[in-house]
Amino acid sequence: MRTILWLLLSCAPLLADLAQVRAEPNLEKRANAALENADRSLKASRQAYAAGDLKLTQELLDELEKSVELTETSLKATRKDPIKSPRHFKHAEIKTRDLVRRIEAFSQDMNAADRPMAEKVKEGVQEVHDRLLQGIMMGKKK
Repeated sequence: MRTILWLLLSCAPLLADLAQVRAEPNLEKRANAALENADRSLKASRQAYAAGDLKLTQELLDELEKSVELTETSLKATRKDPIKSPRHFKHAEIKTRDLVRRIEAFSQDMNAADRPMAEKVKEGVQEVHDRLLQGIMMGKKK
């Protein structure tokens, strides 16, 4: 019981972080902050799962997916060409690739019945990663 209470109290600020990230006016900083939030959400979701709180695990995984989507939309909103200004796009591509691997590892650590919640998020992050990579390789569509 204590573990679950501690976990809930320690993860509560995470659920509010995405609103703070959205408030960042610099789009590139927003994208980076969203990736950091996704990383924290994945770590917290592992802790929630270990504590047996499936509801909180799902909420944190959803937060992770929303954070990655915010990264992509923020980078698109810069209206920069990923080939001419690849720095932030490449950083996001590398971080999302790492997140996909870590979500896959988390999924393998879960019970088979619980895996679909992580697999759904992994697919969403993989799609964002693929679009980022394609943008870096092919540049901005005219």
